Amino acid sequence: MTHVLSIDTLLLRDAELDDGRRADVRIAAGRIAEIAPALPRRFGEETVDCGGGALLPGLADHHLHLHALAAQQHSVRCGPPAVRDRASLGAALAAATPDEHGWIRGTGYHETVAGDLDAAALDGIHTHHPVRIQHRSGALWMLNTTAATALALADGDHPGIERNADGTPTGRLWRADDWLRTRLPRTRPPGLADIGQELARLGITRVTDATPDLAPDALAAITADMESGALPQRVHLLGAALGTSLDGSSTRRPTVGPYKIVLADSGLPTLDDLVERIRAAHADGRGVAVHAVTREALVLLLVALREAGPRPGDRIEHAALVPGELIDDIAALGLRVVTQPGFLADRGDAYARDVPADDHADLYRCRSLTDAGIPLGLSSDAPYGPLDPWAVIAAAAQRTTPLGSVLTPDETLTPAAALDSYLSPLTDPGGPPRRVRSGEPADLVLLHTGRATALAGPTSALVRMTLVGA
Repeated sequence: MTHVLSIDTLLLRDAELDDGRRADVRIAAGRIAEIAPALPRRFGEETVDCGGGALLPGLADHHLHLHALAAQQHSVRCGPPAVRDRASLGAALAAATPDEHGWIRGTGYHETVAGDLDAAALDGIHTHHPVRIQHRSGALWMLNTTAATALALADGDHPGIERNADGTPTGRLWRADDWLRTRLPRTRPPGLADIGQELARLGITRVTDATPDLAPDALAAITADMESGALPQRVHLLGAALGTSLDGSSTRRPTVGPYKIVLADSGLPTLDDLVERIRAAHADGRGVAVHAVTREALVLLLVALREAGPRPGDRIEHAALVPGELIDDIAALGLRVVTQPGFLADRGDAYARDVPADDHADLYRCRSLTDAGIPLGLSSDAPYGPLDPWAVIAAAAQRTTPLGSVLTPDETLTPAAALDSYLSPLTDPGGPPRRVRSGEPADLVLLHTGRATALAGPTSALVRMTLVGA
């Protein structure tokens, strides 16, 4: 049974440490106080018999989206495997319970279900309520006419509003989340208590929220959930606005990381604009974390960083396609990559079908990057990718698609290397893994088995207990 405990004092007996030794570990005041072959139990001290189970630092997911994860709990699944065609999409929307404002929110859509959805296509599926459906990439929202009318889409001035030749909106919005939030009925950001428990169930004690342009109310809501204990995990933010200063002295408040810049597939910025944004972030004392999923976006980023000058901490988010000839350029600029091989296990067959065969070797590279000395942080991109870190570790080691094909086996990591990536600090994804050491915060995950057995078949079922310290 998995627990998440905000701990003060605890004695863990017979735990397997990272070097293979079995020892007792005492936790006091939320930190690892002692490690020894045998420790005497103190009066009133709770004990746990680990039975030789591996005791690891809590896992760190280096790229996810907290409020999108929470919102998905109240959304209709609109893509595979639950929904596979137009009829099942219609049935899912018809069965949905609208929110308090009468809206239906869908997620996870892919074109294999019912083609390219626009307002006209959605009107043929559901017209009774305003409907907005998010593409599984997270980059696109699709609205029916009822929703478009409610948002006064025709009067909108966001560049992501797709329009027909006559200027009328199609009902498709690209990278327009901020604008959409200003037009939707006012709601509070969703609570994160359930997400905190789910992360703990998986052994995750630290996360980097990669939501770009984080709104002030979203930042306040994350902070409030951390302070109350509803979200026990430590949180590192990429989307905090430039100039944001957070008190990092408390573990119950988020910290600020590199500045998130999105190079949207639907419209790349000019080189000058990108260079200016990078320089502004660097001048604010922050690196940049740049979303780049296409070859064109990656080339633009590398040219811009050469002109602006790199800064320690600069990182590439996703790096979904990395041509081999660019690997040395990434290394020369001192960049790190935060990527998601879990997408291969989740939708690798679609990649094999839709991505040109010549590009298959460039998909979600792992080993070739680490071989070049590029720090590699693994992550989920949840809710757009699978959250389970053990599934991502398995995907990095196997690169197997849902139908059993193996995509670019030369890019596999060892399970141990993949786990180490999840053990690297939030401030240093892909850096040296954290270890169970005296004096460290007691952010720990206890497994049912030893490390070797766990790595032979990574699964979240192996997580026995998750602890969150001071």
